[in-house]
Amino acid sequence: MRVLGNDPGLTGALAVIEIVNGMPVLVDITDMPVIGTGAKTRLDVIATADWIAKHAPSMAYVERAQAFPGQGRSSAFVYGRVAGAVEAAVSLCRVPMTLVEAAGWKRKLQLPGKDKEASRARALQLFPQQHALFALKRQHNRAEAALIALANSGSAA
Repeated sequence: MRVLGNDPGLTGALAVIEIVNGMPVLVDITDMPVIGTGAKTRLDVIATADWIAKHAPSMAYVERAQAFPGQGRSSAFVYGRVAGAVEAAVSLCRVPMTLVEAAGWKRKLQLPGKDKEASRARALQLFPQQHALFALKRQHNRAEAALIALANSGSAA
């Protein structure tokens, strides 16, 4: 079974894991494909749908988008727009999708609230063969995408 996980946002990521003999295997991961620059940056929906279709996941889990305390209106709007575009791309690929709460998938993997570094460390622990994909601190979104897929695959470690 292949599962897609998505940590939404312009700096988010998409990850596909597959459960092989009860063990999770990271099939592929990518930063969110974007087009444009500066204030005109947006999700490349076609590239996103192509990437999803290439991996043919049987289920997708997308972290539910919500505004954060202290987040400006403009950035909240951009974040919501990207999340909606991801949901559209998944739907166009005809992949069943569930929106998940950050607190829920983090609880399953025993991760503290907003600590992005803890997510990256957990991904390094669970997927040591893909160390290069999570080697930098700024790659925490990749880690979270992979962990969202894992936590909801029924094989949470």
